[in-house]
Amino acid sequence: MSDVYDPTRLGQANNTGDTDALFLKVFSNEILATFEKTQIMKPLHTIRTISSGKSATFATIGTATAAYHTPGENIMTKSHDHDADGSTAEVSKYTTNFNMNEQVINIDKMLVSSTFIPNLDELKNHFDVRGQFSRELGTALAQRFDRAVLKTLAAGATDSSAQPSGQPAGINFNGATSTGAELVSTIAKIAQLLDENDVPDDGTRFAILKPEEYYKLVSTDNIAIQKDYGGSGGVAAGNIPQIAGINIYKSNNLKAVAVASQPDSDDSLSNNDVFGGSGAGYNPTNLSSTVILGGHPSAVGTVKLLDLATESDYSVQHQGTLMVAKYAMGHGVLRAGACVNVT
Repeated sequence: MSDVYDPTRLGQANNTGDTDALFLKVFSNEILATFEKTQIMKPLHTIRTISSGKSATFATIGTATAAYHTPGENIMTKSHDHDADGSTAEVSKYTTNFNMNEQVINIDKMLVSSTFIPNLDELKNHFDVRGQFSRELGTALAQRFDRAVLKTLAAGATDSSAQPSGQPAGINFNGATSTGAELVSTIAKIAQLLDENDVPDDGTRFAILKPEEYYKLVSTDNIAIQKDYGGSGGVAAGNIPQIAGINIYKSNNLKAVAVASQPDSDDSLSNNDVFGGSGAGYNPTNLSSTVILGGHPSAVGTVKLLDLATESDYSVQHQGTLMVAKYAMGHGVLRAGACVNVT
């Protein structure tokens, strides 16, 4: 009779295969869950996934025209149109010649967040080291994702070189934000300017505030939470869902990017120069005066080549485990007229 005991391996699925398979699955799930929970920009812009390649193209189309038709007249008939500079062109008063353009968003280098856990240190710890570390890795990538998208949104609103040809300019204005009442008026102004740029009022418009400004809206004398004015927020819960049809969010990442010197210096190495001549990559020259960023999901786009993925590898020669979380994406301005920057 053999005295060799076959133990249950906690990381093994159905007692077969890789003894670390379940540990890696838990590690991956925790990173993914943290990434989804921490970032707020994912549902607030356009995302396209590609299976190969280094970029993706987004078509931009100008607006159509309309005119009353004279019975019997050929719709395709062209006439001379005199431009402001005195030149003439053959045009049809009924047929629209659309201004077509495209926006190309490139895939950036792989963004990674990793850590190495020595085997002996892990054994000595009395708490779940891997679980805590995996959550931190997920948070790090989520924060970088949000900050890059926020800065791209600012580029569309403030930099003329980021605006696709034939589209309205970005919305960039100075608004009063000292009190909750002033913030309500400023957010209403955002709604007005989005209307004037023909941005759809479809319930997906948004405004992102720093926590300091957000909580100015949550005060007992603020019409944003008074039911008599249709307010849907509350002091108890500390939330303001919507003002003037604009969904309200708060983010520390806005506070992080609204500074003179950007926290993510290597964002300047991006393959997408969203700020053109007034910055480098995703990094602007200065966003220190920004108080609110907002717009519509059609404003900014993300191209995703590699979604959030994880790897874990035990190194015998180093006696420890390398944990890696990574993604490969790129961001760019799609519709400048739907980007808002309030200073």
